[in-house]
Amino acid sequence: MTSGQFNAMLVSVGNDKDRPAFRALFDHFAPRLKSFYLKAGTNPQMAEELVQETFAQIWRKAHLYDPGKAAASTWIFTIARNQRIDRLRSEKSFVYKDQDYFASQLVFDEEQTQDVHRSELADRVSKALALLPANQAEIVSMAFYEEATHADIAKKLSLPLGTVKSRMRLAFGRLRKILSEVEA
Repeated sequence: MTSGQFNAMLVSVGNDKDRPAFRALFDHFAPRLKSFYLKAGTNPQMAEELVQETFAQIWRKAHLYDPGKAAASTWIFTIARNQRIDRLRSEKSFVYKDQDYFASQLVFDEEQTQDVHRSELADRVSKALALLPANQAEIVSMAFYEEATHADIAKKLSLPLGTVKSRMRLAFGRLRKILSEVEA
């Protein structure tokens, strides 16, 4: 499933209390959340409870989800993080270093979820780049695949810096349009 599909399922749960969509979200995210909790040092029984509590919270608050602000996975893992912190605080066993752990793990787990979609995204971006004019595609490729700065690109291609920036801006506009058509 794609990130967009998860976003749509979460919106459907929020708007329509869509049980099949909720079940699909549970089937996908529950094992990831349990792993997330276990990596943080939560015992297995508490991890199971936290997964259940997290999904109860997702069911109750899905109407608040805005796909324009965050991916479904980010929203779900944020709820998970907050559930664990709330549990630890209520048990008066909260350790402040756990906040640092969750801040770094939240990024890691989000990246882990994104890895599932990375090859699909790379394929779409490659196809979109192929539709750009060659001079724009070259600049975008250098900037993102070679991590070259605008100044480095200008120097390497013997172009004025303003030209590089203009081509980059035009390329982003076209890429945005191409990729939005692919998503639609």
